[in-house]
Amino acid sequence: MPHSFGYRARTRDMFARDFRKSGTINLSTYLKSLKVGDYVDVIVNGAVHKGMPHKFYHGRTGIVYNVTKNAVGVEVNKILRGKQLKKRINVRVEHVRKSKSREDFIKRVKANDVIKQDAKKAGLKIRDIPLEKLKRQPKAPKGAFLVRPENPVVVAPVPFDDML
Repeated sequence: MPHSFGYRARTRDMFARDFRKSGTINLSTYLKSLKVGDYVDVIVNGAVHKGMPHKFYHGRTGIVYNVTKNAVGVEVNKILRGKQLKKRINVRVEHVRKSKSREDFIKRVKANDVIKQDAKKAGLKIRDIPLEKLKRQPKAPKGAFLVRPENPVVVAPVPFDDML
């Protein structure tokens, strides 16, 4: 087979629909609301050819900078020769879904705000709050423990028996 370098080369599995997910696209795909500034994941839907991004952007996360009737403009970072370029692509809504990458961050910010408000009510300054409460801490290793079986089995070698 000749070696091809087409626009959709090597996308057989990438653009394939998931198992038992082929057929008509759910209406909820078109009813979701996207606003400028939202974080979205570019996930290509192989059933819709219009407004399909290049395979490079599949799986990338970007920020919505423009919203039109059928499509959204997404700003995605692309590293080229050591530089980080902000690429602007226009993608139909079928190829985009809201990103969950910032959920943990937003939850942490809200929790920190509650801690800061409680400290303010108690008469403390923010610098007096220990950083362990505000910053994420790495997961500590498990504590040491001994494994003691109830009935240990002693294994002994079987003597060699030559039965020829």
